[in-house]
Amino acid sequence: MPELCQKLIATARRMAASGLNRGTAGNLSVRAEAPGETGTGNGFLITPSGMDYAVLQPEDIVFMRLDGTYTGQRKPSSEWRFHRDLYTARPEAGAVLHAHSPFATSLACLRRDIPPFHYMIARFGGDSLRCASYATFGTQALSDAALAAMAGRRACLLANHGMLVFGNDLDQALALGIELETLCEQYWRACQLGTPVLLDAAEMARVLEKFGGYGQQA
Repeated sequence: MPELCQKLIATARRMAASGLNRGTAGNLSVRAEAPGETGTGNGFLITPSGMDYAVLQPEDIVFMRLDGTYTGQRKPSSEWRFHRDLYTARPEAGAVLHAHSPFATSLACLRRDIPPFHYMIARFGGDSLRCASYATFGTQALSDAALAAMAGRRACLLANHGMLVFGNDLDQALALGIELETLCEQYWRACQLGTPVLLDAAEMARVLEKFGGYGQQA
């Protein structure tokens, strides 16, 4: 567990270094087991509420069970509910990242879905990226809206808020967060020049099929 706490902290700091986060905004978690319960996947480690990643120590990281109870000397991130609900609903989720990155947040404040202007949209599991309905931060209503927007997807925007992404592990969650912010910037810039030309459903279906075998396979 201490090793996983260190990995979580290192990845959180990389979020800031990559421009996804500033100050104490956003949060990050990784699926974990309680001590002595190896293989159960019964909880997750999450960054604490309101602490700058630069000062985090392993003892600051909070362990949460899927029933919403937690142990640790700090309070968990106020957004623990959508982390918990993603781990419960999506067995493939190994790490969850939430950030207030500039371009994703700008589009989220317009409450815009991101259409298939670029084939890399398929990297997240579908032919678009949805913007979840607005709800107050830290509420069950926000978690419910986020999970609905992420049906069949690995990411969504949160209206007037930011981005939410999950990966198989911490490295993939960070990579997908950076990819999503890049796509949001590209879409934002393209919209400044005109209306982006969208790829049709048939092309996106081909891309999704190709992504099924993309990258290095075991």
